[in-house]
Amino acid sequence: MEKLLSYLKPYWKPTLLAPILMLIEVICDLAQPTLLASIVDNGVAKGNLPYILSTGMLMLGIALIGMTGGMGCSIASSIASQNFGASLRSDVFRKIQSFSPFNIDRFQTSSLVNRLTNDITQLQMLVLMSLRIMVRAPLLFIGGIIMAISLNARLTLILAVSIPLLMVVLYYTMKRSMPLFVLMQQKLDRVNAVIRENLYGIRVVKAFVRAKHEKKRFATVNDELMHTTLRAFSLIITMMPTVMLIMNLSIVAVLWFGGWDINRGSMEVGKIIAFVNYITQILFSLMMIGGILLFISRASASVKRVNEVLDTEIDIKSVDKPDFTPLSSGEVAFENVSFGYGGDKNQLVLKGINFHASSGETIAILGATGSGKSTLVNLIPRFYDVTDGRVMVDKRDVRSIDLATLRSGIGIVPQDTILFSGTIKDNIRWGKEGATEEEIIEAAKIAQAHEFIMGFPEGYDTQLGQRGVNLSGGQKQRIAIARAIIKKPPILILDDSTSAVDVVTEQWIQKGLKQFMEGSTIFIIAQRISSVMDADKILVLNEGRIEAEGNHEELLKSSPLYQEIYSSQFGEGVTIDA
Repeated sequence: MEKLLSYLKPYWKPTLLAPILMLIEVICDLAQPTLLASIVDNGVAKGNLPYILSTGMLMLGIALIGMTGGMGCSIASSIASQNFGASLRSDVFRKIQSFSPFNIDRFQTSSLVNRLTNDITQLQMLVLMSLRIMVRAPLLFIGGIIMAISLNARLTLILAVSIPLLMVVLYYTMKRSMPLFVLMQQKLDRVNAVIRENLYGIRVVKAFVRAKHEKKRFATVNDELMHTTLRAFSLIITMMPTVMLIMNLSIVAVLWFGGWDINRGSMEVGKIIAFVNYITQILFSLMMIGGILLFISRASASVKRVNEVLDTEIDIKSVDKPDFTPLSSGEVAFENVSFGYGGDKNQLVLKGINFHASSGETIAILGATGSGKSTLVNLIPRFYDVTDGRVMVDKRDVRSIDLATLRSGIGIVPQDTILFSGTIKDNIRWGKEGATEEEIIEAAKIAQAHEFIMGFPEGYDTQLGQRGVNLSGGQKQRIAIARAIIKKPPILILDDSTSAVDVVTEQWIQKGLKQFMEGSTIFIIAQRISSVMDADKILVLNEGRIEAEGNHEELLKSSPLYQEIYSSQFGEGVTIDA
């Protein structure tokens, strides 16, 4: 929690002002019962109307001062807590932005979203309550005891019984509820995950008529969250009547023993009224302390979850003294590269990969599903680090190059096409900040996207829904290609990026890329041999190894696996020269 409290330092003025203003309100609240007792004993009992009016006006003035202090505390604490939440959320978001794919996979997207929203909101509320209730309750508790003792020390002994009873109830409730609040956040993560999966795959759900199944799946996780929440809050609900019972019994005891003192003439009626008010304030303040402690027990789960993100060690980051020289030639070499997720050498996805791509070459990668094609190209921009060997770009180990410098020289069209809400123009310009209208249109034409874009009533200003839901798969892929090539990067990676495009359109895209990206090294992952036949070099992967390497004609003669793929796609025999 100490680390999170550092986010309040820039806002020390409202953070300091809030408890000062709350102190003013508490002092005013503590003064009221004594003044009320004075009115009863010195005004009402003696029929002194002027005294009643003057003391009543004093009480009203003190009440207004207390109200001003309370309102000021609310404003100051709100400013502090909201700024705290905004700063913390920004830092957590920045930290997530620096995560590698491995870090993201560890937390899962739904959990990260929940931590950014629900958990940080819990911490905002904790700060708000701490600056108000955590200041008010202890001050009211201590001040009330002092004022009660000043009125009648013997009656104050009643608190020696009621306060320990209340503390036992609060301790028991906290001990039982804290694990449930942690579990509650985990169940909420699961609900968010199911919602996200369902919305993301809504077309698949409808296509397979699985809406009923998804409703049952959601009902299951939703019920689990409901039952866990009920178990957690039922403890608090049970606590409240118990606390009220102890408080009411304390008041009855004060009236009982105070009545004896009045009969003996050792205490006045007004003081009994004041004492009851102080007892109520003391016990209510203790109840408030219990409430905030319960909230702290709930928020502690959020503290832990937010700190987990902030404390995560980023496995992919720039070295202490990175090379900031921009990429130029785009030359790439893999030198005895092996890779296993999480650095696991016992389950290698890639094994002993060696190849060289000269500047301006087109390198195609073929292989069965799971052969490691996408993993191989993901090592070039350092989405993952090699387990053994090294990846060289421009004759430099990628690990020695500043991450932002490395990735700014690489254009990527991922297998899963991602577009952002906004206009088509915004999505293409996303690849090159400040790109002109002419550059955007040129990139769209190369990607064979200009014609269908102009078919929309608003053209390039057409608004896209989330993830580009109002576009077809092929249209999304072509916009993604335009976004990647607009900055003409030295290295371009196309990860099965034309799978939803027809063969003729794909050929036009490749022809345009060859001219537009002249001098750039292009990596193409494809399932169709027709997509890679013109490549300078084709790598055939099989179970994480390069089984064959060469151009189309060479592989037709030398690689049985390539022959098999060719035959399966073109449906004709392949004659191999002896």
